[in-house]
Amino acid sequence: MSREYRFLAKRNRAPAENVANDGLMINLMALWNCRMHHKKNLSVAALFRAGALNSRMPARSRPGGGVRVIVCFVVLLFFASAFLLHAQQAAGAGGSPGPSKAADDGQSGKISPPAESVVVTGTFTPVPATEIDRSVSAIDTRENPLLYGHWTEYLQLDPSVDLRQRSPQGVQADLSIRGSSPGQTLVLLNGLRMDDVQSSHHDLDLPLPTPAIERIEILRGAGSTFYGSDAMSGAVNVITGPAKYSEVRAGAAVGNFGVNQENLSAAFLSGNVDEQFSVARDFSSGFIADRDYRSLTMFSNSGMQTVLGRTLVMLGYGDKPFGADQFYGDFPSWERTKSWFAGLKQDLGSNTELDFGYRRHSDEFILLRDDPSIYENNHIDESWQASLRRKQPLGRHSTLFYGGEGFYESIRSNNLGQRHRTRGAAYADYDVLALSRFSFSIGAREEIFDSHGSEFSPSVAAGVWLKAGWKLKASVSRAFRLPNYTDLYYSDPANIGNPNLLPETAWSEEAGLVWDRGGRYRAEATLFERRGSNQIDFVRDSSSDPWRAENIGRLNFTGVETSFEIRLPHRQRVVIAYTALHGVQSALDGLESKSVFNYPIDDAVIAWQGALPRGFVARTRVGVTNRFGRDPYAIWDANVCREFRNVAAHLGFSNLSNTQYEEVEGVVMPGRSVVFGMEFFMMKK
Repeated sequence: MSREYRFLAKRNRAPAENVANDGLMINLMALWNCRMHHKKNLSVAALFRAGALNSRMPARSRPGGGVRVIVCFVVLLFFASAFLLHAQQAAGAGGSPGPSKAADDGQSGKISPPAESVVVTGTFTPVPATEIDRSVSAIDTRENPLLYGHWTEYLQLDPSVDLRQRSPQGVQADLSIRGSSPGQTLVLLNGLRMDDVQSSHHDLDLPLPTPAIERIEILRGAGSTFYGSDAMSGAVNVITGPAKYSEVRAGAAVGNFGVNQENLSAAFLSGNVDEQFSVARDFSSGFIADRDYRSLTMFSNSGMQTVLGRTLVMLGYGDKPFGADQFYGDFPSWERTKSWFAGLKQDLGSNTELDFGYRRHSDEFILLRDDPSIYENNHIDESWQASLRRKQPLGRHSTLFYGGEGFYESIRSNNLGQRHRTRGAAYADYDVLALSRFSFSIGAREEIFDSHGSEFSPSVAAGVWLKAGWKLKASVSRAFRLPNYTDLYYSDPANIGNPNLLPETAWSEEAGLVWDRGGRYRAEATLFERRGSNQIDFVRDSSSDPWRAENIGRLNFTGVETSFEIRLPHRQRVVIAYTALHGVQSALDGLESKSVFNYPIDDAVIAWQGALPRGFVARTRVGVTNRFGRDPYAIWDANVCREFRNVAAHLGFSNLSNTQYEEVEGVVMPGRSVVFGMEFFMMKK
């Protein structure tokens, strides 16, 4: 491979500064001191500093911590701050604010109920989010998008979603829901599968600039009845959409670690035709040597309304070269991935839809960046998918959904060989809504493989409104995952695949209670369990042996999800969410596991977003994560932006606490970073 592809020269620089900014934390230190296990008086700032110091120790030698205590005290702190601010603003407005049908312009001091969101994930037809009987949440990415540096940051608002990053800004990350392995969480783009048949490390390698996205929907819990393989623990559906009006936007940003970013988007609306095109470039020279990256993504979303219904054509391209130091072992590696995507969604009348998707992905991996001749892998995989879906109303309160799907996957690789596989599926689902109070659905999917037999995926879900604002819901589902080509055929001196692997399977059960006071207050608690069989992992007998892929038996997870949201005047929103997990596996008989046990046993998020005086809008997020067998760490992010007549300015702070931490063991993440940018726009409403 020619040297031109290695776009950045090797750098010999000192590691990033690891000292926390005490000045930034002084107010928290004054407000809150808590007791932790092995520590008598530990402030929030001390927690952050402890995380920075402990991350330099070997993972197994770090002292433990009481993350549940941390969560409780941070919750109390945010409640006190939120209500204090609420009281101050109410006083400034001249009275006590209350619910209002008028829109909240950010200055009125009134609270308007949020528009009811409609979800399309975990269901066969669009339904209001309050009516779905599964754990599904929707995140609007077009509300103050300048407060987020990259669309993957939205995923960090849900503590049940574990984003295990090897590099920021969506360069590379694994995705897990409710403690699953990355391959057990399905990624969708407008409902089309984006899983990578080579490796789940590339499932999030989507050719999507952030401005192209309208919302992100997250299904927590098994979804194979809807989507087939890989949706064992849930699915993340990234949804693009037509612009609200014709506009042109161009922006640029700079930051430390050599960050510079550029983006351009244009939208056009005319009658029954809409077009949105977005392109983004992101560059960093790296916070340490061999952690540089350059990312280019572009996406086109073209829609048209015809006599048949809506037509949606999608085209995307992405190119990401990046330094991969320690990504897959103790090597200064380098990697470059490219992705191509084409999709079509066509209505055939009001009750039938035809979908088609094509994805191509290439991965060039060099073990030693400065000596490519030592070891290099090149993989190119392709995926084709097509589906025909239909709904048939059977009466006023019941609907039958049914359809069929087909898939073809192939790979050409100097390591994995030239391989392909096909499969087809048929499904049916019956939904009932009675008395505007009871809901029930039962469905099943049969998926047939050309080499692995078949898998049957049934599901049942039900819900009941106990009284106004209170809903009880529950579901039971079966799911499965086919091993990818790395699991089956990969081979190097340290890792050996296994062509005799069986598909993973799991039964999932959940029950939840929702309390919703018209959108101003909302709380939800869900108990869940996933009982997995034939879990795939790389194991070994001793540290001197290579890792080998095996079905390691049973792995069960039991957990609880809780969340509370409150809306305050001036478009303010406070969200507090917490997820706890307990995993139990069958005996490994002395084997060492490579990746299964990287899940968080405790994960909490406290987030605030709202309007400030003089037209500013801001958000902040504190996340506390406690991974199995490792110490907890806390990350604090904050962003602020202001829009003027035809220009907007934004300032973002990541990891304000300067915590040194690892989401994938052995891969250090960046310390404190700052990015400032400007965006120019013209629009026609």
